[in-house]
Amino acid sequence: MTMRVVIVDDQAMVRAGFAALLNAQSDIDVVGEAPDGAQGVELSRRTHPDVVLMDVRMPEMDGLEAARRLLSPPPGVTHRPRVLMLTTFDVDDYVYEALRAGASGFLLKDAPPADLIAAVRVVAAGDALLAPSVTRRLIADFARQRPAARGRPALRLKALTERETEVLTLVARGRSNTEIARTLVLAEQTVKTHVSRVLTKLDLRDRAQAVVFAYESGLVAPGE
Repeated sequence: MTMRVVIVDDQAMVRAGFAALLNAQSDIDVVGEAPDGAQGVELSRRTHPDVVLMDVRMPEMDGLEAARRLLSPPPGVTHRPRVLMLTTFDVDDYVYEALRAGASGFLLKDAPPADLIAAVRVVAAGDALLAPSVTRRLIADFARQRPAARGRPALRLKALTERETEVLTLVARGRSNTEIARTLVLAEQTVKTHVSRVLTKLDLRDRAQAVVFAYESGLVAPGE
């Protein structure tokens, strides 16, 4: 199945380069480009892409606000694409807030072409882009600056079984399903089931939000 992609970036050359690279893939179709967040939201509402590549810093409307509007649409709007943030910085509070809003990860603009293509495929498949561990480090940096949230986030952890809590902890530390299976001596399919149950019980969109939640609830501490 062909993955539909929208590119939102205020630099025309960046948009053109990404579009040419992605359109050269047999399973990816770039269905539109936009120079700012507001136009990106409008374009996405019309074209219903699977993935939106969203620059963080843009005029008119930045990528954070655009991601919020796409991932928390108004009543009557049912389409919610996956959002992959693009940034020139590996530590950026806008990206952190975008992950909290439901973005599926982020990619540095100077990443190799193969990484961009792989990132689109990973996010389109419904997973979160947490490797290499830049996203994890970003979340840890901001968690270190903020006290762990008490009250409701921590209470929500009580809905998890002991095994599900172990799985969430390892997800937050950036372990893949294969690595979690090896650590806990489980079948990989069993790990996938546990991850799915964690996301459902905590009302989280994907692994990126699970990592944010694990740090903000105090389940995982920066530096562990």
